[in-house]
Amino acid sequence: MLKKRIIICLDVKDGRTTKGIKFQNNKDIGDPVEMAAEYYRQGVDELVFYDIMASAHGRGPILKLIEKVAAQVFIPFCVGGGIGTIDDIRSTILAGAEKVSLNSQAVKNPSLIKEGARVFGNQCIALGMDAAKDDSMPSGYRIYINGGRIATELDAREWAQKAVSLGAGEIVLNSIDADGTKAGYEVNLTRMIAESVEVPVIASGGGGAVDHIKEVLTEGKAAAALIATMVHSGEYTVPKIKKELAKCGIPMRI
Repeated sequence: MLKKRIIICLDVKDGRTTKGIKFQNNKDIGDPVEMAAEYYRQGVDELVFYDIMASAHGRGPILKLIEKVAAQVFIPFCVGGGIGTIDDIRSTILAGAEKVSLNSQAVKNPSLIKEGARVFGNQCIALGMDAAKDDSMPSGYRIYINGGRIATELDAREWAQKAVSLGAGEIVLNSIDADGTKAGYEVNLTRMIAESVEVPVIASGGGGAVDHIKEVLTEGKAAAALIATMVHSGEYTVPKIKKELAKCGIPMRI
């Protein structure tokens, strides 16, 4: 049986790790390099680094900071934010990332997914999706870009299927409604996307307790759970989360 993954997300703004609720009221919570090193020591399976202001400000990835984080961790490391060209993908991978997350830039230029997968392989291209409930959309969820600030005309399920057909090797699915609330993942959204594509779906947004992770990995059919607030707050450690999940019969890398 494939082991489930625990992934920690570092949202970065102006070179510092930040955390907000539903993409608003962000607070500085520390140095991303130090935090990455600590989570690596704790045994996290992967790290995701999002520059949450890059697309909004129209700039590329912060390569020097990516290099510093990559030097601290020897696990899969995914970087998102401001990656809008093949050269951006190349420079991010050369800076130490194993894969890139394409979100706003993929919506604006879907051919970036196809070209990125052709040049670097599907395994290097993750689709980042920020979705919120919207009953006017066929799936009931609408895609947003630029850190949740701009609504698009894209339906969440249709966009996921299109991105995978273009070459995305996995999907990081973030629920804007649940983001930072610690009230649980959007299980219905996660299951719907996981059942509609043939690549791993990583659930993001709302993790606040081990039961939430268990629910989204089982009922939500996610391949991995992305967490932030529950570990950044010091309430949980990676070993504690993994041990509790393993006790529930969920296959983990301990």
